[in-house]
Amino acid sequence: MQKIFDEVGSLDQRCYEEFGLSEDILMEHAASGMVAFICKNFTKDAKIIIVCGSGNNGADGLALARQLHGNFNVFVLQAKTPSSEMALLQNARARKIGVKTVNAIETCDVLVDALVGTGFKGDFSAQHEALLSQMNQSNAFKIACDVPSGLTSTGECAHTTFVADVTLTMGALKRSMFLDEAKEFVGAIEVLSLGVSRSVYETQSNWHLLDLDDLKLPYRTKKDSHKGSYGHLALAYGSKAGASVMSANAALRFGAGLVTLVGYENEQVLNIPPILMYSHDLPFNTTAIALGMGLGEEFSDLELENFLDNWLPIVADADIFTMPILAKILKREKVVLTPHAKEFAELLKRAGIADISVSTLQKNRFEYVEAFCEKFPHVTLLLKGANVIIAKGDEFFINPHGTPSLAKGGSGDVLSGLIGALLAQGEEPFSAARNASLAHTKLAQLYTGNDFSLTPYDLIEAIGKL
Repeated sequence: MQKIFDEVGSLDQRCYEEFGLSEDILMEHAASGMVAFICKNFTKDAKIIIVCGSGNNGADGLALARQLHGNFNVFVLQAKTPSSEMALLQNARARKIGVKTVNAIETCDVLVDALVGTGFKGDFSAQHEALLSQMNQSNAFKIACDVPSGLTSTGECAHTTFVADVTLTMGALKRSMFLDEAKEFVGAIEVLSLGVSRSVYETQSNWHLLDLDDLKLPYRTKKDSHKGSYGHLALAYGSKAGASVMSANAALRFGAGLVTLVGYENEQVLNIPPILMYSHDLPFNTTAIALGMGLGEEFSDLELENFLDNWLPIVADADIFTMPILAKILKREKVVLTPHAKEFAELLKRAGIADISVSTLQKNRFEYVEAFCEKFPHVTLLLKGANVIIAKGDEFFINPHGTPSLAKGGSGDVLSGLIGALLAQGEEPFSAARNASLAHTKLAQLYTGNDFSLTPYDLIEAIGKL
């Protein structure tokens, strides 16, 4: 996993004050990192256009142009006259070495966006908005220098924002790049060294990015074991039976030794797959509970209270966020909540934290997750989205590996089943949420069909390939 920072200006300042590294040295290393990426991925006859602004992001672009000059067919498009001290310095250096310029976007192999960096806020001028539109229409491979132009330090995006194939970011990961809206623009993300290793450059952070390699699967290493050795998940079987059954199937496939659907006798019981068990009551040997997926109005408030009259670990989703029982669930010691944005907005309202719209939440996901965790530090929160946030207390993780193929009814039910399976097998809630989320996104990546054709049962079927 990698650290994520709300801002890196203080990290740069630390380099100046503690390590004796000047702004110029850091910039030269950043440019060298971009050169290394280009050399690795493109041949020496590639035509490269670098669009530079007036500030330090433009200075990065000018330093890159100078370092590429002589080995590549490189051009600078100076969108705005250099004005910062570093931009003036790098412009002078580039001119002295003979870096060529263009006045408009031309056909090229690589297009580098160095228009504005992390300090952008407000709106672009009509001229720069038109330029960005032209850049986005180019068929070139698009590289964002540090962050795509138009992405603010808070993660919001301008009306016209550069759409990168890859963002080569300087020194450390910026949290702004992982707001859901930003995923449309950043592309793949690579961190470039600024002259010291990341372990030296970076300081403590409560936010981390999960890598797929962080996934720990529930392998069975004990040879002397039986079905009871791997837990018993009890899943509330509600009126929307399909969601409950999908969750249960996912849990069984993900290692739970036993899975029982708990509900009332009705015609839906006939549709339960024979591999799953069914009961009117909570089994005596239950080790974890899952509820909310397809729950509907099958249970009364009193029945739900009786169902939860224990201290077993639980995963709660979907319908549970509109029910009175939510208040008692929030008091439990071992609980994972898995809302999507609309459900989280409702959760914030019921918890007395904020009464906000979904659009407001989406622009401030990080802050509201932190606010929730401050009030309920014992609860594990998994906020679904393009970038999943898994949080508890003062620890926050982002899983960026999801794909649009997961945007389909039932995908979340599978995720809840995966979490429930790990809880049933004895994994702690925070760890279970992280591993289940990584497994969930990896399952989507393993799917080889068209992205629009993925179904929840494709995810369940692929569990055996993890």
